[in-house]
Amino acid sequence: MRIRTAGVVAVLGLALAASGCGGSDSDKPAAKESAKPAGASGKLVIWADDKRTAALKPFAEQFGQENGVTVEVQAVSKDLQTNFVTASQQGSGPDVVVGAHDWIGNLVQNGAIDPVQLAAEQKSAFNETAIKAVTFNGQLYGVPYATENIALIRNTELAPEAPKTIEDLVATGKKLKADKKASEILCLQSGQNGDAYHIYPLYTSGGGYLFGTGANGDYDPKDLGVGKPESIAAFQKIAKLGEKGDGALKRSITGENSIATFTGKKCAFLVSGPWAIADAKKAGIKYDISPVPGFAGGKEAQPFVGVQAFYVAAKGKNKALAQEFVSNYVTKPELAVALYKAEPRPPALTAAFDQVKGEDPDLAKFSEAGKNGQVLPAIPAMAAIWDPFGKAEAAIIGGADPAKTITAAGKTIQGQIK
Repeated sequence: MRIRTAGVVAVLGLALAASGCGGSDSDKPAAKESAKPAGASGKLVIWADDKRTAALKPFAEQFGQENGVTVEVQAVSKDLQTNFVTASQQGSGPDVVVGAHDWIGNLVQNGAIDPVQLAAEQKSAFNETAIKAVTFNGQLYGVPYATENIALIRNTELAPEAPKTIEDLVATGKKLKADKKASEILCLQSGQNGDAYHIYPLYTSGGGYLFGTGANGDYDPKDLGVGKPESIAAFQKIAKLGEKGDGALKRSITGENSIATFTGKKCAFLVSGPWAIADAKKAGIKYDISPVPGFAGGKEAQPFVGVQAFYVAAKGKNKALAQEFVSNYVTKPELAVALYKAEPRPPALTAAFDQVKGEDPDLAKFSEAGKNGQVLPAIPAMAAIWDPFGKAEAAIIGGADPAKTITAAGKTIQGQIK
């Protein structure tokens, strides 16, 4: 079998662009059949985490058979991003890596990934938010395959009605505790180090933001929202839900026990993502999914929207094959459906989403919960946010002064942004 040349065209196009001798062909349809490129008979190495490795292997083998090459899918169980950057710097990494879109800023800054080229009609086959998420500095750096966001998962036997506000949720949770039907008001993971991802809907409803945006809609690292009056106001509201307030937010609810506490029927409300559904079903929980409610009279509660994607390694040994794989193979609905079945996150490819939504009504509910979400910032400055923001959140939930704590966190973050 021959290899279609879109990947090769992409590589040549990039080389021409780099030399200033050629224009972009990104709006042209992918090329058809062509002769196998020189050097394309080698081995294509793909790095992914454990779950995705299992789902990818049959398709990778098929790609190898069709193109007369060897394809290895290697599982990297821990620290995939860090290991990939280190391997890239040493010239020993894979040709393709699978990971979250918010890695892009770091990967580009370290010269670890190349742009990819999709024809206009290929781009239009994807969820628009997913394409936006993998676009950095005006260039497409990944091919998305799944989106994800958190929502409110509710035990409908304990709480038949979805709360309209966080105050409604707290009132229901307190009554369940008083009636000894639950021991926690809400399962929203924090732990001792906080969790910026899961608290973010409440932070935005309280008026807080992380980064402002420029005229083109891109996040602006020079406009840091943490430490500003809006963030203080948001955390003053969050503090009232904490351990010295309503007791809805607790540091004892962690990433390790939040889902288990919900499936153990100790709380009626869980803030989590599609990855929690398998455990809920296994436990026989009757549940429903709705948007995370915001504060009464506050702004919309906006969750982060994340995207999982395939990237072409800049230091890979077979970049032509890598471009071919991500541009013309990852874009097939069959592969997107297989990855969905390995882990049920909504496919980014519209045709795949339409194919599975009929058999999984939860997909539409998670998508509805994320339709007002914010794309998780992929700029390198985001790396400075997680730790100080999370620790400030945990301290405030525990009773620390919101103004002093979040102001100090803002100064720490500002000092780390280059």
